Amino acid sequence: MNRVAVISAILENPASCQQTFNDVVSAFHDIVRGRMGIPFDEHQMAVISLTLLGPLDKINSLTGKLGSIPGVQVKAAISRKEI
Repeated sequence: MNRVAVISAILENPASCQQTFNDVVSAFHDIVRGRMGIPFDEHQMAVISLTLLGPLDKINSLTGKLGSIPGVQVKAAISRKEI
């Protein structure tokens, strides 16, 4: 069963971690339904929001992989309702 989830990520110094972040997200392209990024160039930060639809184990795997990237902080909100 699938769940809807939102992952919020803050990238501190995106120049050093954005490529790795993008590579990880691309590896999970099958569950990514939407992506919004807002750069804060003057503060050398970026905020990225991912909307997902997929199995709980894949959502958790993506969240964990993103959170293990140096300079990236993540939080996930996952629906209780299964689809």
